[in-house]
Amino acid sequence: MCSVEQKPIFRDLSADDPEPEVTEIESFCVNCHANGITRLLLTRIPYYKNVVLMSFSCEKCGFENNEIQPGGAYAEMGVRWKLRVEEPTDLNRQVVKSDHTAVRIPELDFEVPAMSQKGEVTTVEGIVARAITGLSQDQEARREQHPEAARQIDQFIAKLHLLRMLESPWTLELEDISGNCFIENPSAPRRDPRCTRTDFARTAEQNHALGIFSHDEVQEYPAPPPPTSLVSPSTAEHSFEAMVSDEVLQFRTNCPDCNAPADTNMKLTKIPHFKEVVIMATICDACGHRTNEVKSGGGIEDKGVRYEVRVAGKEDFSRDILKSETCSMEIPELQLQVGGRALGGRFTTAEGLLGATAAQLADAPGALGDAPSLSRDGMAQFIAKLNEVLECKRAVTIVLDDPAGNSFVQSFSDDPDQPDDGLKVTRYERSFEQNEELGLNDMKTENYEQS
Repeated sequence: MCSVEQKPIFRDLSADDPEPEVTEIESFCVNCHANGITRLLLTRIPYYKNVVLMSFSCEKCGFENNEIQPGGAYAEMGVRWKLRVEEPTDLNRQVVKSDHTAVRIPELDFEVPAMSQKGEVTTVEGIVARAITGLSQDQEARREQHPEAARQIDQFIAKLHLLRMLESPWTLELEDISGNCFIENPSAPRRDPRCTRTDFARTAEQNHALGIFSHDEVQEYPAPPPPTSLVSPSTAEHSFEAMVSDEVLQFRTNCPDCNAPADTNMKLTKIPHFKEVVIMATICDACGHRTNEVKSGGGIEDKGVRYEVRVAGKEDFSRDILKSETCSMEIPELQLQVGGRALGGRFTTAEGLLGATAAQLADAPGALGDAPSLSRDGMAQFIAKLNEVLECKRAVTIVLDDPAGNSFVQSFSDDPDQPDDGLKVTRYERSFEQNEELGLNDMKTENYEQS
């Protein structure tokens, strides 16, 4: 049998791939109603996402149209950004907007609804400039036909110009149910002093707007018969027990990086003095991408948990750490704060967690390229401090805060009830905002309505 070299579906544009796979489709021209050609190119923007480039051209009338569409999956949760614009550097912050991003400026009661503009990569000042350009269109004709409306629009445009001049601080709010928008942090990797990000669980209506439906909502459509290679019903009830008995299950998935077919290995394991967790590892033969994920085997705990781990010597590096996707990390001595989904869920050690943080910061998109948005010297100095910690030249405290309570840090004490000098554990009641991020407020509302 001959084997065909497997290539990623979404590939980088480079000199090593001089002939990218372009798909040509005969399409209807909306200008002259003749047939033109639509060309599709699947590629990826480094450190951002996979995209589909579409280019239409009509040889008869010369009409052309170019579009870009996301080629990846939606994020698991929606996202809200709130930026306080106080300094000129805030106007130069890079902003990534998707089609589903809604823009608001509360001080002017101004809003750009979602799906009213195409996704783009711009700046904070660029958002205001685009709003001014849009409102200025047809103003000359409007002044003749509707002078009062034109006067009010001129007054509003003047207010937008004041925002660009920073006459007074103002607020920019972004909300994206797809989770695919972003505001640059010039102070990275330190905490952003004027910008906050909040993840939220989508409602059923928002999922439907994205074309996402639950299994119960699509039951009315007949499902195709299962393939013969699936586990038979007689052994399905024992599949959970099979996972417990040190068996590694393998199933076919798509690579999260290039979307090529890949294998995912899954194993259920028990962490002493904690709970069962599911460890999943995916290796892509096409692009070489590797990913490791850890999912909790149980639901959300009644209380959140906060761990303070002291790392001062080599023995502290061997402490096992289970970090869930909802767990944020902080190192006060280095003024470092990392969100829960930045490093993802992983089962590692204190050394592995610090090493993964240094590796991710070294590959940060804002620190690379011809015009990096972050200071190369500042980032290099920060990574050097992290390396000093890994070389036991600097002692730090790792603070892990998980509102879902699904994270765990190993105690060096033989008796789990006895305190560990290098570990402090605090359990706390979640706030309303934390419950909203976990989707618990929606569940309580549904239970109340059903009762």
